Amino acid sequence: MKRIMITGAGGFIGRNLKEYLQDRYPVLGPPHNKLDLLQENSVRKYIVQNKVDVIIHCANVGGGRDTVGKENVIYENLRMFFNLTRNSNHFEKMIFFGTGAEYDMRFYKPNMSEDYFDTYIPVDDYGFSKYICSKFIQNSNNIVNLRLFGVFGKYENCYFKFISNAIVKNIFKMPIIINQNVHFDYLYIDDLTTIVEHFINRHNKHKDYNLTRGETIDLLSIANIINEASQFKSKIIIKNKGLNYKYSGSNKRLLNELKSFKFTPIRTAIGQLFSWYQQNINDIDKRKVIKDEYLKYAGVKN
Repeated sequence: MKRIMITGAGGFIGRNLKEYLQDRYPVLGPPHNKLDLLQENSVRKYIVQNKVDVIIHCANVGGGRDTVGKENVIYENLRMFFNLTRNSNHFEKMIFFGTGAEYDMRFYKPNMSEDYFDTYIPVDDYGFSKYICSKFIQNSNNIVNLRLFGVFGKYENCYFKFISNAIVKNIFKMPIIINQNVHFDYLYIDDLTTIVEHFINRHNKHKDYNLTRGETIDLLSIANIINEASQFKSKIIIKNKGLNYKYSGSNKRLLNELKSFKFTPIRTAIGQLFSWYQQNINDIDKRKVIKDEYLKYAGVKN
């Protein structure tokens, strides 16, 4: 049975993966105080001593509204990545989570395919660091890049992630605020965990895959779905007119790999997440939801 190491196992995606996989595999999810991924000797020692078969690299720095202004994003992301990859002869496979930002946010276009990669070089630190990792993966033997666009689900940061933030605002009987409407290609976390298990156990034909549903939904429609799921109808406020740049990627390559995979319908996924927040609302800091300190970092297309 494969021994799986998850980096960033305390974060949104890592926590969900650990929870999903730990009943079927030996799963290691070392916290930072047990393993510093910036220390190359510690990383090698951990991988060798624990006889790791598969690494799922979820740990990363930057890329969110809660990390605006964060320094050393490129250095830390690259050092973590290469501290792991330099041990590739000690593990069977590494699953790396890339980002749509690798395509360069200045030049997003609808339904970007994997072949669009390297048309441009990202100018932001987060996208650039992931771009460098992806360039390395193209010439690797046992690393696959699963490129994420918008993932949502339990354990995400509800203080700025739109779907969770809108749900908790509704539960707290607050308005749902949209800085500017935009179409996103959202992937439910339960679908992501199932897809990752596929790549744990099967050979991948390509080095990179867009992990998307292949269809977009705008934020206003999501807010309306949340209102439909609730007895309380939140007022929906859109602060800026127009539509921001669509953020979507083609999933043809992914579906060719997965064959008969069925994505969770978006209404079903939002309904399940709404129920989860109803059961866990006492864990949410209402004062932080009211303050809404991250809204000002949401981009606007003029």
